[in-house]
Amino acid sequence: MLSVNRPAPSAPNPCIDCRRCALFPICLPKNMDDQALAELDQIIVRHRPMAKGAEWLQHGQPFRSIFAVRSGCMKTYRINSTGQEQVSGFHLPGELIGLDAIDAGSYGTSARVLKECSVCEIPFARFEQLSEHHSVLRRELVKLMSQEIVQQRWHAAILNKQCAEARLAGFLLNLHDRLQRRGYGHESMLLSMSRYDIGNYLGLTVETVSRSFTRLRREGLLQVQGKQVHLMDLERLRALAAEGLPH
Repeated sequence: MLSVNRPAPSAPNPCIDCRRCALFPICLPKNMDDQALAELDQIIVRHRPMAKGAEWLQHGQPFRSIFAVRSGCMKTYRINSTGQEQVSGFHLPGELIGLDAIDAGSYGTSARVLKECSVCEIPFARFEQLSEHHSVLRRELVKLMSQEIVQQRWHAAILNKQCAEARLAGFLLNLHDRLQRRGYGHESMLLSMSRYDIGNYLGLTVETVSRSFTRLRREGLLQVQGKQVHLMDLERLRALAAEGLPH
């Protein structure tokens, strides 16, 4: 079903069930009862960690499961008509991959590991059966699909901005906000993605991304050391993401 680099599932281990997972408050509804949680826990397949560069999904593969990133970071991408990668998203712990395939019946993107990553696989047919008996799961799926639509709309909106610095500021703020929802409440972030991938995602060249980082640093909005980025002024960054830098 998945790519040839797919790792074997982990052996059953009561220490990594859903309730003991650090992402439990993020991945699952807060009002989920013990019975529903126990039944969901039985169908989840937990895969061994994958190294950076491993391919997880391939575009066009038949849809069978959705996947929750448990640790690390992945990017999803397509190959365009010229044979080049087009990055469509970056996925953090607690976020799902494969929701876009529910209707199409096949995965619309490929996925590659950017930082050593572990994944929980949720067979969708079995999940649907559970959701018939536990309405909280059905509501959660609708919520997650809604969040996916919101993220796609945000991406489309950021690509329409003329100012490269505004695109970069919007990207960094979006990443910061998503990390905060996962309990990482600091303004300092270690980026798992390359400057090239950031530019690809934002519709910018890698040179433009580098110049934009430099300008934001000179404006006092960022501190940058390699892949470590510290957001110095969230209010000004949000204003920039909305309006762009003056010329």
